[in-house]
Amino acid sequence: MILVAIAALFIGSAGAEEVSIRFRATVGKEDLRCGSSYSNIGVTKSTITPRDFRFYVHNVRLVTVTGGEVAVDLKQDGKWQYGGTALLDFEDGTGGCRNGTAEMHREVTGSVPAGGKYRALRFALGVPMMQNHTELLSMPSPLNLTALSWVWNAGRKFARLDFASTGAPRGYLVHLGSTGCTPNSSATRPPTQCASPNRVEVELTDFDPPRDEVIADLAAILKDSNVDRLPGCMSEPDNPSCVPILKNFGTKAGQAQTFFRRGVRR
Repeated sequence: MILVAIAALFIGSAGAEEVSIRFRATVGKEDLRCGSSYSNIGVTKSTITPRDFRFYVHNVRLVTVTGGEVAVDLKQDGKWQYGGTALLDFEDGTGGCRNGTAEMHREVTGSVPAGGKYRALRFALGVPMMQNHTELLSMPSPLNLTALSWVWNAGRKFARLDFASTGAPRGYLVHLGSTGCTPNSSATRPPTQCASPNRVEVELTDFDPPRDEVIADLAAILKDSNVDRLPGCMSEPDNPSCVPILKNFGTKAGQAQTFFRRGVRR
């Protein structure tokens, strides 16, 4: 029995290989950095300075050359990845990013069956329903961060992309999350549905993990927005400031997201 157990352990470990899905934050063609400024943003060609740039992803999958999906079994690292959800963090607490931390996280790590050949990457932007509406302080990291929490009914901020602009020097906020969630009468009864879930399914074709990376482009999200006019966007579907931002995120069926694209690793 001992020999059988050892053999099974060996086969199991030999049947999987580590995989890393690298992400890079940009403003157009430039890397996003706290303390740097970027011009020609949005419809007013404003200049912006980042203050925060964090987002959650889950349900990460690779698509094989034959069209099948392989789930990436995320590494449970006790800080950035829990269950099937991972936090990507590109702020370092310097410059205007005072609400952040020095630590950053730029890749999703896990394992897949060994020897696979892949042609696409799929993942969801956001936190899954069953994790989203949970009590903040009882959850492991990264689901216990107050900077990414909303109210009980709405759950987490799936993405927090904050910056100062020419016309809004005190800050322009872009917070993506679920809205219109019900029931909402009790702080101890989780919602069962949301009118606007705002989770985004992403597919990047011709994606090879060792060769490629996922680019998250702030300029692409803001290209149709007046970022000099407050108050920013808190995912309200009828807020005029949110309409172009949510469209570029691709939160509704039939809308093509423009936030993420494939790039070649540097």
